[in-house]
Amino acid sequence: MEKYGAFRDKGSGIAPFFPVPSQPAGVALPFHVFLFICRIPILLTATLSYFLVFCWLPIGSLGKKAALWIILGVPGIWWIDLQVDGVKKGSIGQYTRSRLPHPGSVIASSFTSPIDALYLAAIFDPLFTASYPGTRKVQRLTLWQAMFYALSSPPTQPPKNAKLVDLATLIKEHPDRCIAVFPECTTTNGRGILPFSPSLLSVPPKTKIFPVSLRYTPADITTPIPGAYWGFIWNLCSKPTHCIRVRIAEYMYNQSTASAAPKEPPRRNSYETNLLDDLHKTEMKPRTVVPVDQDGMPNDEEQKVLDKVGEALARLGRVKRVGLGVDEKAGFVQAWTKRR
Repeated sequence: MEKYGAFRDKGSGIAPFFPVPSQPAGVALPFHVFLFICRIPILLTATLSYFLVFCWLPIGSLGKKAALWIILGVPGIWWIDLQVDGVKKGSIGQYTRSRLPHPGSVIASSFTSPIDALYLAAIFDPLFTASYPGTRKVQRLTLWQAMFYALSSPPTQPPKNAKLVDLATLIKEHPDRCIAVFPECTTTNGRGILPFSPSLLSVPPKTKIFPVSLRYTPADITTPIPGAYWGFIWNLCSKPTHCIRVRIAEYMYNQSTASAAPKEPPRRNSYETNLLDDLHKTEMKPRTVVPVDQDGMPNDEEQKVLDKVGEALARLGRVKRVGLGVDEKAGFVQAWTKRR
């Protein structure tokens, strides 16, 4: 593994792109094969039924969530360990509006597996988006596309035919839905938080941003390597059960947008003005407000917002932030595929 030393974080030594190995089945291998054979037809039927039939029927959000929970239950995802910052266990129902993501808010989620999108859809029914490095705009995705996005190659730039839009526009057009953002842009093995895309900087200043961390036990259903379809399906369906550890932090705001907004000069009454002031105003050139570069590098105030969300995700997942990003993962995938 020395040849992959360049893909470890220099400060912490964390390697966020290595696939998590499965525990050897040993004498339980026949039982795992039996579970896999029994679950595959049921999972395939439930998945195709939802994406080809149920998601197009007017059965409401509750009916769709029930169908998604069936898909989650087939491979044994039974136990959900949910904790919310500032909320005691057993009293989450009292804080559905203030402590949990709701319509008109933004979910900044960790990104490790296709199960991320499936679970978020079963709980919050959000609009999914794909973030890209170097741009503050996002691409809207369906649930099916979001699941396959977790198994795709790391996107160093948006596709040529992608329709990009900022989050403020999505929130305005869909006030009855929350927006799910994967600011890391690509998946990891859950052992580190990658640098963020600036897409969260397009969130309006009064919109709540909820950092949400999703971790799995066992962790071999994470998909840091793109295209690992068969390995993911085997690890998902051959194990008796899986646990999802969900942590939701307190909401925060994009304060950089509020601070960057131009302030109007204070109004003065007629006693504080005179004719010379009016003449001086007419001679002065009108002040032009320079628009914020939507695809530029974040300034110091904007970077603080991204760091705050990243630190919250690292704290929730009990991991560290790393300095490796999408470009480093693209190099790792190329080296890993070449070795294979």
